[in-house]
Amino acid sequence: MAGLWFDDLTVGDTFDHPIHRTVTETDNVLFTAMTHNPAQLHLDEQYMESSQFGTRIVNSAFTLGLMVGISVGDTTLGTAVANLGWDEVRFPAPVFHGDTIRVTTEVIDLRDSRSRPDQGIVTFLHRAFNQNDELVASCKRTGLQRRRPQ
Repeated sequence: MAGLWFDDLTVGDTFDHPIHRTVTETDNVLFTAMTHNPAQLHLDEQYMESSQFGTRIVNSAFTLGLMVGISVGDTTLGTAVANLGWDEVRFPAPVFHGDTIRVTTEVIDLRDSRSRPDQGIVTFLHRAFNQNDELVASCKRTGLQRRRPQ
């Protein structure tokens, strides 16, 4: 199991995740189609040529999912009970086809679960950067995490 138990986490722990991912046109088009998002921003190159971006931009919901997904192996794989929420989701810069994304995660809050003594609540701050070290996404994610079995 790769994930960490609630008891193994400390506020301030920071992870520089070793998995980096280059986003492809296929990622963007398939995700956009699967989620029934017909926005021209993601699908229509000709339309976007005259936009401020000059080309299609990657669906931000894909970017959010990728950012959190990259973090799972080092933090919650096999130890998470449930995702409780995503807060303060931000996309300060667009992601384009061909961008390579890297992610960092910081533990920003830990608290005991009042109703589940074998679990705790952890809040992570995830940040995604492109190949130019430009911040492209961030969010706070709160989850229910298992404690180490006794």
